[in-house]
Amino acid sequence: MAATAAAVEREADRLTELDSPIGDADHGSNLLRGFTAVTAALESERPDRPGEVLQLAGRTLISTVGGASGPLYGTLLRRAGKELGEAAEVSDDQVRKALYTGVGAVAQLGGAAPGDKTMLDALVPGVAALSTSYRAAGNAAENGALATVPLQARKGRASYLGERSIGHQDPGATSSALLLAALAEAAEAAGDGEGGA
Repeated sequence: MAATAAAVEREADRLTELDSPIGDADHGSNLLRGFTAVTAALESERPDRPGEVLQLAGRTLISTVGGASGPLYGTLLRRAGKELGEAAEVSDDQVRKALYTGVGAVAQLGGAAPGDKTMLDALVPGVAALSTSYRAAGNAAENGALATVPLQARKGRASYLGERSIGHQDPGATSSALLLAALAEAAEAAGDGEGGA
């Protein structure tokens, strides 16, 4: 979560810039507010189990981030945290399964699928690549975000623009790629960047 918060802080302006032509021009500022609150909540409550960390982060995002981003990212993290349960330590395989569950919950909540020009265009290939390595997951998510440029949005605010949404990179997919890149960064710092999840 610390790596994600740092990435969001670093990229907030770019996320908002991406959101300007096809959204409310607030994606970066919303996520920055949310992950700043997540950092504060984690420092205050100090949960020591991975599942508790993710559930607290998810609850915090839901309560502090406006628009669709709060509920969607909050659901992703809460469901992944719930899947991890009370375990003090989790394996790479458990992380992969937890994120897979979280992504499924996001798809159900948003009613979207890959190809709809949403965060799922980064999350689905990214989580699928976790079976190879954390780094592969980050790369697949980044490629998924880039692949949203030629797509026409079929869900979310950008869908209101119809064909005018074509030619713009989806900000939600971009921030999702940041999240998986942060996971890869944290795994590499822990000495597990090349291992499969």
